[in-house]
Amino acid sequence: MLHKLSGTDIFRFFDLGDPLRKFVAGHLYKYKRMFDTLFFHIAAKISLPDPEKETIKTFFTQRKFKRKQFLLQEGETCRQLSFISKGLIKSYNVDDNGEDHINLFGWEGWWVSDFYSFLSATPGQLNIEAIEDTEVLQITLADYEAMLIKVPVMERYFRILYQNSIVTKERRLMSSITHTAEEKYRHLLQHHPELIQRIPQTLIASYLGLAPETISRIKRNKTP
Repeated sequence: MLHKLSGTDIFRFFDLGDPLRKFVAGHLYKYKRMFDTLFFHIAAKISLPDPEKETIKTFFTQRKFKRKQFLLQEGETCRQLSFISKGLIKSYNVDDNGEDHINLFGWEGWWVSDFYSFLSATPGQLNIEAIEDTEVLQITLADYEAMLIKVPVMERYFRILYQNSIVTKERRLMSSITHTAEEKYRHLLQHHPELIQRIPQTLIASYLGLAPETISRIKRNKTP
């Protein structure tokens, strides 16, 4: 966790050698950018004064994950709630036959976790894996609860997120029942075209519950 620089610290900072100064400056910039993404997302839901932003920063830590690195594996207890400031992840289960079933993609501006495991402190059932090199801000359950006490308006922010999540899951369930394979793919393409370029076709097929060959046929404008 980075700390605020005092006047003396700033003087010493600019007295550092060039390579080290550039390294520290780059780290400070990345730290600011990560929180800028978080506060931009929060601002779309609630109003948050600058002093409260500074308070919120004290509850989070930064983590980086390489491509194919796990944020969480099935059987582990989820200890952090993660906000993605950069990168892309998949959340999935593995069935008895060893087949992956993707239930969520998360990218910049998304919160990811095994929420039941996080809130109950019990072993989870989800795998959360980085599809790209990913940077996140993480908060523990204890810090999450302390933050809600210190910054009460954040409780409204998270309530809005949970409500939106319920609506999204209901719509996805209805879509799985009523929409054709082509309609599911077209809907994803229409609402998240940038993801089609970032996510391998096999993963998109798993998320939509389709065979990869079906996606190929749809992309060739053939009837599945």
